[in-house]
Amino acid sequence: MHPTSLPGPWGIGSLGREALEFADLLHAARQRMWQVLPLGPTGFGDSPYQCLSAFAGNPLLVSLESLRAGGYLEQRDFADAPPFSDDYVDYGPVYALKLPLLRRAYERFASGAGAAEREDFADFCTRQASWLEDFSLFISLKEAHGGVAWNRWPTGFAQRRPDALARWRDTMRAEIEASSFAQWQFFKQWQAVRRHCHALGIRLIGDIPIFAAHDSADVWAHPELFDLNTDGSPRRVAGVPPDYFSATGQLWGNPLYRWDVHETTGYRWWVERVRSSLALVDIVRIDHFRGFEAYWEIPGDAQTAQSGRWIPGPGARLFERLRAELGELPVIAENLGVITPAVEALRTRFGFPGMAILQFAFGTDPQAPDFQPHNYTRDRAVYTGTHDNDTVVGWWSTTGVGESTRSAADVKRERDFTCRYLGTDGRDIHWTFIRTVLASVADVAIAPVQDLLGLGSEARMNTPSRPTGNWRWRLEPGRIDAAAIERLRELTVIYERAADEALPA
Repeated sequence: MHPTSLPGPWGIGSLGREALEFADLLHAARQRMWQVLPLGPTGFGDSPYQCLSAFAGNPLLVSLESLRAGGYLEQRDFADAPPFSDDYVDYGPVYALKLPLLRRAYERFASGAGAAEREDFADFCTRQASWLEDFSLFISLKEAHGGVAWNRWPTGFAQRRPDALARWRDTMRAEIEASSFAQWQFFKQWQAVRRHCHALGIRLIGDIPIFAAHDSADVWAHPELFDLNTDGSPRRVAGVPPDYFSATGQLWGNPLYRWDVHETTGYRWWVERVRSSLALVDIVRIDHFRGFEAYWEIPGDAQTAQSGRWIPGPGARLFERLRAELGELPVIAENLGVITPAVEALRTRFGFPGMAILQFAFGTDPQAPDFQPHNYTRDRAVYTGTHDNDTVVGWWSTTGVGESTRSAADVKRERDFTCRYLGTDGRDIHWTFIRTVLASVADVAIAPVQDLLGLGSEARMNTPSRPTGNWRWRLEPGRIDAAAIERLRELTVIYERAADEALPA
């Protein structure tokens, strides 16, 4: 479950009390892992896979209650807060509430913070300077230019001319520092959640998208690392060919890397990116791992992904460098889609567990046999479904036609085989799925919280290729009851997956 989906009073989940309480629920069910989506600040479409930075945290996740407890906000600051839904995120009103309150909290800090707080903030800015300065500058420029993409800013800013940036830093110093303050608070609050999880024996699994968003501080600050035109627009973009989700493929739009340039730097940007992620979480899932062996290159002006082609990626050279700099890598490789023997050879060479999705085990996808539990190996992270799938109940209850490339006949055959394979008539199908992955030999078994609760398609987190309306689902307060926790705990104990009492400090 992503933190945006946590309960809470201000329209979106946060890293305050509700995050700690969710960890307590996991502990009561003897869980050992909590997996989240990328934690970065989201841009257009609110997707955590299109972040404004590969290093920064999402300021919308900063707990306002924690800021109030710290003296940075007062009760009167909330007087004009609108009512919010408990079951979905309405991002517009959330931005309108939280960003001004974060600025107000910064102003109180700037005018009244003690020496210890100022020293802590200064230390944070120094430790994170390699990305924080560029990110805070980027955010202040983006806000001042109406949120448009950086390559549409005036030339001096878009091309990072030193004189233009120096003048901007002088005139907008408070705005830049306010952005850094929000990052300081995010990192403090996240580390408090992480310490609490570790005390309960729970490891955190994070997520690294393979590609950076074009409209991000990373591409703006390091254009030489990305395949761009002279005007800053992407020359070639990322995506995947036609697949289960779309007959025209998926056109993601992220600029591709100039891997030759990355290699000349010793893959320094990637080393720091993974290092930064492992300072926040214990294990990282690398999204679209197959793109390191070969990636789908699409012309920057294409309307669909169909016109792309496979291009060799950096392969083992990148991971050798990462291992040399960071040691053994606690990575889960997302090896879904068009997977070749070369992709699997790269994964196994470095000992990265791959993924298997139980929802994909019963259809016509070429990977389906690999996703059937009798074919699992221990080096797998297996899921009932992911953020890109419908919930198990939603998948079972709907035809599925129109949301994928399957026909009505395909869906019927899939349902029939599911019943025969799992020995079920479909009642409590979500618990059948959960039991199946927990009972498997795979080292890691994970279910979305929506499947724990048996929720339908209304609780789906993301529909690939749908540009808007995603990433909105929230867990209503009190929705996880004692019966669900006890049932999950019992299965976890039966299949010897129960958590230790605490992790080593």
